[in-house]
Amino acid sequence: MVRHCLSILLNLPVRSLATAAVFTSMSANEGENWKKASSIYDFTAKTINGETVSLDRYKGHVCIIVNVASQCGYAKNHYEELNKLYDKYAESKGLKILAFPCNQFGGQEPGDGEQICQFVSSKNVKFDLFEKVDVNGSNAHPLWKFIKHKKGGMIGDFIKWNFTKFIIDRNGIPVERHGPNTSPLELEKKLEMYW
Repeated sequence: MVRHCLSILLNLPVRSLATAAVFTSMSANEGENWKKASSIYDFTAKTINGETVSLDRYKGHVCIIVNVASQCGYAKNHYEELNKLYDKYAESKGLKILAFPCNQFGGQEPGDGEQICQFVSSKNVKFDLFEKVDVNGSNAHPLWKFIKHKKGGMIGDFIKWNFTKFIIDRNGIPVERHGPNTSPLELEKKLEMYW
């Protein structure tokens, strides 16, 4: 699977290859350490090929962190608009987009890493893609526990559906949370406050 996923990534355009990293969740034994974090830079993840990566690689960048699902009704428009934001601001403003596939909402991301790679390749995804994780519950990725705690929703900290988007400022702090009904392009004016 790893070889095939890497071959899919290798077939992406050169510009995509530089940012199309595929990540997996932190070890489950991280426990409640997320409560001690002060920014997203305190978290690590492992690439699909086992490389441990620190999220401090995003220091100084405004980021959007989003949970995605290929079979969700929002997928087509959200992937297109995330790509547009990335095309417009990655080079000029240093925007980073971190997408986390998740199968917790209607089972709309049932595939494995290889299938997810095929889907995002078909969408010409150019931003960073992480391997499928839980965003809710006791097995939620610690990063998601942290950002939900920092920017809770209207009726609780939990994520309610696919394509919930968090804006992270240049200091690695979650500053805004937007639900699935907010299209990525609607974030454009919000992002301008954090450049």
